[in-house]
Amino acid sequence: MTVDELLSTKVRALRKQRGHTLEVLAQRSGVSRSMISLIERGQTSATAAVLGKLAQALQVPLAALFADDRQAQAPQPLARAAAQPRWRDPATGYERRQLSPVGFSAPFEMVEVVFPPGQRVAFDNGLRSQPLHQQLWLLQGELQLSLGMQSWHLQAGDCLAMVLDQTLVFSNPGPEPARYLLALAALGDSLPALPVVFPGEMDD
Repeated sequence: MTVDELLSTKVRALRKQRGHTLEVLAQRSGVSRSMISLIERGQTSATAAVLGKLAQALQVPLAALFADDRQAQAPQPLARAAAQPRWRDPATGYERRQLSPVGFSAPFEMVEVVFPPGQRVAFDNGLRSQPLHQQLWLLQGELQLSLGMQSWHLQAGDCLAMVLDQTLVFSNPGPEPARYLLALAALGDSLPALPVVFPGEMDD
C-alpha cells in the first residue's frame, strides 16, 4: 500500500468512526466535499495544508493520518529506517518521514521533515479540542515560523517549543533545504503551555 492509498483509507475510516458524512467533514474542515471524496478514493494527492485541515477536523494529530493499522501482530518498538513511512507534499515538495514505531504506545511522536527553499505552508490549528504540543529542532538550514502573532527565525541547532492552538506558518527563506525534527504530544487542557526555548534561539 502506497502512502497516498494509506491516507485515503485512513481519512475515510476516521470519518466513518466519527459518524461524519462528507458534507459534515467538509463543513468542519473547510475542505470541499469533492476534494475529500477524491482523497478517500485515492484519486488525488492531498497537500500538507489540506491534510492538516482534515486532521484538525477529525481531532487527530497529522501523524495519525499516516499510521497503518493493518498490523496482525503486536506493535514493535523498533522502526527500521527502510520501513518508516515517507510522504512528499505535491504542492511544496516538503518531505515528511514518520520516525516513531507505528502503533507503539508512547506519549509523543517523532517526525523528520525536509523543507525546500523558497516554500511556505500554513496549518490552521484553531479547531483542536485539546492542544497539541510540539517541539521543533532545526538540524540544517534556516526556517521562519509564525504562530498567531508570534514569529521566530530559526538557525541550525535552535529548538522551538510551542502549543499548536493558532495558525502555524512554516517558510524557508534560505538557499538550501531546511531539515528538522518534530516531537509532538497531545496533552490535556489543564497542562501549562510549554515555554519557547532557543539553545542559541464522495460516497458516504
